[in-house]
Amino acid sequence: MFAREGARVFLAGRTQAKLDAVARDVAAAGGRADVAQVDVFDQRAVDEHAEGVAASVGSIDIALNAVSVMHDQGTPLADLSLEEFMRPIQGFLQTLFVTSKAVARHMGGNRPGVVLTLSEPGARLALPGILGDGVSAAGKEAFSRLLAAELAPRGIRVVDIRPHAVVDAPAAGSYTGELFAKSAAASGRSVAEFLGDGGLAQGTLLNRLPTLSEIAETAAFLASDRAGAMTATIANLSGGALVD
Repeated sequence: MFAREGARVFLAGRTQAKLDAVARDVAAAGGRADVAQVDVFDQRAVDEHAEGVAASVGSIDIALNAVSVMHDQGTPLADLSLEEFMRPIQGFLQTLFVTSKAVARHMGGNRPGVVLTLSEPGARLALPGILGDGVSAAGKEAFSRLLAAELAPRGIRVVDIRPHAVVDAPAAGSYTGELFAKSAAASGRSVAEFLGDGGLAQGTLLNRLPTLSEIAETAAFLASDRAGAMTATIANLSGGALVD
């Protein structure tokens, strides 16, 4: 989507095969993508990668943090270990800090910059079994809001995107199926049924979950000058599961 909007795309992630697959999609859309295998928990490696990108093109205009870590959903407090509780909190917030710090120093020069982050409805839901997920989601949204206040004097915007579970994510190769396996099994349904019309989708006003394409379209809009007055806010893509 960014390539179609004319952006020069730099992809960084853990798995070379997945990076290469997305780069091929970008090329097929008429764009160009450079790929780099980077461990987001290695702060020095992330800093060096960001410096290399900025050196090659002059600055970084847009950064999208789509990092995720496998975590528990469906286990109540009595059975939840401290390690499982802390896994998403430590993982998600550490990656936000590392990536945001790495790119922010290369933003806000001749052009405004945009940092996009992702959270989940768990930040606002009162449901059992999502303690770590919900706390981490709330932390990501707070991080984005506070970072926006810090970076605004330099013309850098920060916007959080809050989708629901993504209906076509398992087919795209994410770990969504594994993530919801425990909750689906407890309800006696498959993951597809748990996410579908009789499951999470039913809890939205639109009776459906967002798609990857819708999230990408929203990200491209938020990164553009058309959303130039938006910062320190959340784009709610929950299908009406949450009403702001």
